[in-house]
Amino acid sequence: MSKGCVKVIGLGPGDECLLAPQARQAIMDADAVVGYTGYVKLVPQELLEGREVLSTGMMAEVERCRKAVEAALDGRNVVVVCSGDPGIYAMAGLVMELLEADDLFGSVDFEVVPGIPAFSAAASLLGAPLMHDFASVSLSDLLTPWEKIEKRLEAAVSADFVIAIYNPRSKKRVGHLGEAVEILKKYRDGNTPLGIVNRAYRDGQRVQVVTLDSLDVNDVDMQTVLIVGNSSTREVAGKMLTPRGYANKYDI
Repeated sequence: MSKGCVKVIGLGPGDECLLAPQARQAIMDADAVVGYTGYVKLVPQELLEGREVLSTGMMAEVERCRKAVEAALDGRNVVVVCSGDPGIYAMAGLVMELLEADDLFGSVDFEVVPGIPAFSAAASLLGAPLMHDFASVSLSDLLTPWEKIEKRLEAAVSADFVIAIYNPRSKKRVGHLGEAVEILKKYRDGNTPLGIVNRAYRDGQRVQVVTLDSLDVNDVDMQTVLIVGNSSTREVAGKMLTPRGYANKYDI
């Protein structure tokens, strides 16, 4: 039996035109496609034809990644699909942990295929907010204690990073975003530009530039990425600009 392969791939933001060619080819070469049901729906239908689809609902990450590993152990070529980039808050790490736990790296081939991450998609719609150093923080405390998230957020904002915030608010976590905003306000002026991007490059896309003081938490859900400017970020023509520093060095 030939050795199977697990490729963890990123589908990008969701629009088919932003699916990277390498990720598309990985699906075309696969025998089976594994993923969260909502992300499998983002795969162009013609790429799923003739391939087994193993999907699970939310909160079943370990189950579906085990299915992928088991299929690869049977000699099959398997892709695990993730939205955005598979190595950013996605499944690449979990698949590696499962392979490591059972000492399977010699038994199956493993590869990560990058995709356009959510903060890049959000930033493109907002203009140029990530032109200088930035940090990414998830407000989901399902796997990380909230106290640690608070410390990371405070460290990032106190160091004057632009901050991309993932998983900012859900039906069960209605209070965390308000607590995060209070941390941000300890170091940021209330007029600091803040980008709200819902469903970037998907149906229902909505893009807003507001201020830290005027943020309405009701505009935010789990399919939203927030980008909080640093001390030099400004609004330009309804978009966000974080200068890289060229104006201080060159005559522009």
